[in-house]
Amino acid sequence: MNLFINFAAFQVGWFSSVLGGAKQLPWAGPLAVLAIVALHLYRSDKPQVELKLILACGVLGTVFDSLLVAANWVGYPSGMFSSFMAPYWIIAMWMLFATTLNVSMGWMKGRPWLAAVMGLIAGPLTYIAGHKLGGIEFANQTAALIALGLGWAVMMPALMKLAEHLDGGSAGSGDVLKQGSAA
Repeated sequence: MNLFINFAAFQVGWFSSVLGGAKQLPWAGPLAVLAIVALHLYRSDKPQVELKLILACGVLGTVFDSLLVAANWVGYPSGMFSSFMAPYWIIAMWMLFATTLNVSMGWMKGRPWLAAVMGLIAGPLTYIAGHKLGGIEFANQTAALIALGLGWAVMMPALMKLAEHLDGGSAGSGDVLKQGSAA
């Protein structure tokens, strides 16, 4: 999947998930994510490898966001399995996020410090955006943002390393910087 399509598809899935969660339509995001993941896998050279990355990201995200819920730092207006677990639309978003790791975020591979800084800053910012759209509630905003920043600073390099090992490849994907230097 080329970079632009990957980025645009992620945005569609992200907004569908957050707005669906905010508007009591928690199924809307996972439905969009299912279509995007299916397209991503269809375009992958090794879809079974890419699927492993998507599932691993879903498990990691479930644990991370469920810890935030259990600590009562974040809450969600809809789609909850239980009061101690992240909603299913957030889990779907983690799987959606995995589709970007080898494509539009592939430029961070081999750059763990850059990935950590990006996670530290961009991780909390996405949750703030979700909060402003009504999809996320902060019970303790300061604690939540600190946990999000630290968590994402650790997870991004780990996810990028995992993506290096589970790279199913696809037409038009890859590290833009490496592609440019190979020409």
